[in-house]
Order: sequence, then structure tokens, then C-alpha cells
Amino acid sequence: MSLVWKLLRRHVSVAQLVGFFLANLLGMLIVLLSIQFYLDLRPVFSQDGGAIKSDYLILSKRVGGMGEGSTFSPTELKDIQAQRFVRAAGAFTASQYKVDCSLAVAGGASFGTQMYFESVPDAFVSEPTSEWFFNPDRPVVPIILPRNYLAIYNFGFAQSRALPRISEGMVSMVDINVRLRGNGLDEVIRGRVVGFSSRINTILVPESFMLWSNQRYAPQEDASPTRLILDVSNPADDAIPQYVKAHGYDVDEDKLDAGKMMYFLRMVSGIVMSVGLLISVLSFYILMLSVYLLVQKNTKKLQNLLLIGYSPTRVALPYQTLTVGVNLLVLVLALSLLMLCREAYMDRLWRMFPMVSEGVLWPTVCLGISLFFLAGCFNVMAIKRKIMNIWNRKV
Repeated sequence: MSLVWKLLRRHVSVAQLVGFFLANLLGMLIVLLSIQFYLDLRPVFSQDGGAIKSDYLILSKRVGGMGEGSTFSPTELKDIQAQRFVRAAGAFTASQYKVDCSLAVAGGASFGTQMYFESVPDAFVSEPTSEWFFNPDRPVVPIILPRNYLAIYNFGFAQSRALPRISEGMVSMVDINVRLRGNGLDEVIRGRVVGFSSRINTILVPESFMLWSNQRYAPQEDASPTRLILDVSNPADDAIPQYVKAHGYDVDEDKLDAGKMMYFLRMVSGIVMSVGLLISVLSFYILMLSVYLLVQKNTKKLQNLLLIGYSPTRVALPYQTLTVGVNLLVLVLALSLLMLCREAYMDRLWRMFPMVSEGVLWPTVCLGISLFFLAGCFNVMAIKRKIMNIWNRKV
């Protein structure tokens, strides 16, 4: 081992190693910083939709006199689904019967009110499938509430009635009795809050429940949709506002602008990350080229070491240790610099958006470690192959 190290030190180019180290450090830092910056900045624009994804758009018709013409016809729905910017479209289905709900918090005082239900196709709901279903034989209605309803209860009703305030994590304390009336029926079933959404101001129930209940309590009523939920491929597409304006539809401009910002954030992060990966790949190539030149310069001496009994593994180990060690040092320094940069920009981000939640760090760390292992395995295998070629020529 010491003989190989002596041979290696005689021909090592410090300038080449320093150049590789700096280039690889720059590339690795750009990749990790772009990913982490995206993760930290995403909550500012995504406005966490909870049960409904933040990049969905809610489309509605402008209400005319006495509410005329406010529903979507099947032809209009097909036309919207055929637009190139729409990946999927679903209709809101509203309850056509009377709904009364009474709520009791932790077995304490209760209150009741008239309500209404709406549903969207299950594909647009991000709640777990195990919770988002309805079985008529065991009728329990899963419910998704708007987050502002919880705020109204906590800071309005609960405060004035001396009731306990509840958080999203304490929704299991809320007992809901749902009274459904229509078609000569008057029945009470139990409801269960399974999530919250800040994207839509409506009370969501599973589509299966809505179809069952409308058929049972209001079979003769028209359930034509008044709103649509759209999954668009690119919220920044100019065709979206043009189409909406041309057909007299309404869409939440704030949500559309947030979707555009999220799209541009993803695009810019992807471009910056691609540049960082390109720099890293080029730096890896420089390192491998330098090691290959070292091996080529020492071919005769390495053949002699193999002839006197050194195994190819022992001969390759110093070169492998050099490349892996340099890559490990790059990873450690890149993560350290990432922490410093993140601390600097997060301080300013919190000043501008005090309520923004901090993004997670572990995906970026896992990416850096994955890149290190990928580059290390490639370097180790390439050096081993080069030494084996020398071994085969010796034999």
C-alpha cells in the first residue's frame, strides 16, 4: 500500500484536484440549494390546499338575473375538457335536499345549523382512500370542511359561548349528527370530519354519498353542476384567462396567480438544478480523466507491483480512496454552505411572510447523499476496471 501511495504522490497534480474540487463543490451546492430553495419557497405560493391540491382551479359561471344560466351543460363540460391546457375536469355536485347538522364538542354544549353538501370526483381529493368512502349499509359521512369554518368557530362561536377551541388535529372531538330531509324521508346519520381545505369554501362529501343521497332524498331534482374543478397542465398558460374571458366564466384570480408563480418557481428551480448537475458531471469527468492519467503514467510501475504479488484490489484502493475522499469532502462542505445560505434567506423570508411554514430539509440531504454514492460507485468501478485492464495485459 505504501509503495502505491508513493507512486501516486509523485504524479498527483494539485492544480487538477483543486480545480475538480471547486467545480464539483459549485455544482453540488447549486443542485442542493435550488432544491432546498424550492421546498422552502413553495408554501408561500402553494397556500397549502389541504384536502384539495393547490394547483387546481375552480371555474364557475357568472350569475345572471335570478340565477339564470349559472349551471354547466354537458356540451360546455365536454368543450372545457377538450381544451389543451386541461388535464382533467370534474363537476361539483350539490345536495338537492335539506341538510341540518348539529355539532357537539367533547360531549359538551351543542349547536345546530342548516348546511349544504357538495362533492367532486374522488380523483381531485387528496384524502386517504381508506377514509374517503361511504357505505350505505353502515352510514357514516366523511366530511371535509373549509379551514375558515374552523376559524369562525374558534374565534367567534367558541369565544362567545365559552366553548373549548379546537385545532385541526382535534377534529375527532367533534360529534356531528346529520339530518337529511326530502322525498318524504327524514333521517339522521353520523358525520365525521376527515380533513380541511383552504382551496374551496364548501362542505365536501364523497361523490358516492352525494349520488346515493340525491337519488334517495331528491330523485326528481336537477343536479346540474354550477362549478367545475380543473387540473391544468400549466397555470401560466395565457390560453386559460383568454378562454375564461371569452366564455364569460369566473375563476379565482388569486389562485390562478399563485398557480402561475408555482409553475415559474418549478421551472426556474429545474433550470438551475440542471445547470448544477451539468457542472457536477463535468467535474466528475475531470476527476476521472485525472485519475486515468495518473494510472497511465504509472502503468509500468503498477505492472511491477502486480507481478510481485499485489492484488488488483490493493493497487486500485489508493486511487479509489482519493476520489471517494474528495467527493465526501465536497458533500460535507456543500451541506455546510447550504445551511449557511438557507439561514440567510429564511431570515428574510420569515420577515416578509411571518406565517409561512419552514420547508423540510431531509429531501435535500438525501439527494446530496445519493449523488455522493452514485458518483463514488461509478468512480470505484471505473478505477477497478482500469486496473484490471493493466492486470490482464500483465498476464
